[in-house]
Amino acid sequence: MKTAVAVGVADGRSRAADYVTLAKPRLNLLVVGSTLAGYVMGDGDMSNAMVVTAMVVGTALVAGGASAFNQVTERRSDALMRRTRLRPMPDGRLLSSDALIYAGTLSLTGLALLALAVNVLSSLVALATLVSYAAIYTPLKLRTSFATVIGAIPGALPPVIGWAAATNGLSQGAWILFGILFLWQLPHFLAIAWIYREDYARAGFRMLPVIEPDGRSTARQSVLYAAALLPLSLAPTLVGITTTTYFVAALVLTLGFLGLTVRFAKTRSVGDARRVFFGSIIYLPLLWVLMIAGRT
Repeated sequence: MKTAVAVGVADGRSRAADYVTLAKPRLNLLVVGSTLAGYVMGDGDMSNAMVVTAMVVGTALVAGGASAFNQVTERRSDALMRRTRLRPMPDGRLLSSDALIYAGTLSLTGLALLALAVNVLSSLVALATLVSYAAIYTPLKLRTSFATVIGAIPGALPPVIGWAAATNGLSQGAWILFGILFLWQLPHFLAIAWIYREDYARAGFRMLPVIEPDGRSTARQSVLYAAALLPLSLAPTLVGITTTTYFVAALVLTLGFLGLTVRFAKTRSVGDARRVFFGSIIYLPLLWVLMIAGRT
């Protein structure tokens, strides 16, 4: 009896862990962090614990729901990739129907929380993020390499959610933050696509390194997007929402990130692609910190 109970408890824990994995909580930490950055830059009241908590939890729930919808849709493709084949959906540990209910529950709860405890605009921006990610970007990955650019749109909306939560509006600053995050994502995801190009090809994803395997277009676009990020990263100072100290720090930081993409363009090696990837992970949180510290 004890053995049977122990097995049941272990199975329950394993199933719970699979549901947590479906929501990609570690990946969505960056989503939540970017939302908070947008809220602070929009001069949101950090002492309002109820609004801040509702914004963070609501955004995290919607992001988790979007991730779950994505994994249900891509379960067959994920089964063909080495790095994703052991996820709960391709490994058959969860039923699609159960995962869809879970994804819908997370999403609706998060949207309702934002609408009721924050404001309707933040919920609408989160809804746009969910729909564009799960219903547009995800299916396009099997059809066109341009899906990476389209996917950068929902990926760039978290700071806009935060700005909307703070101001109940979408003024110039919100779109500057959107543009920064949009351009940052492209070298980031192109680096991932180059590192795992064989896996993506096996699964049938039309990533740029798959359809142009010499890597020239991938490397060139990485540099172009990083170069475009340079002036946009400085824009907060130009429109008066950050200080010149931020301007100088952002200039140095973005030039360093650009340098990583230039090096990758020269070698097109997996090692330099990894440097772009890890550099991008360091770059974005550091830029948010510098921006918040240097706001006027």
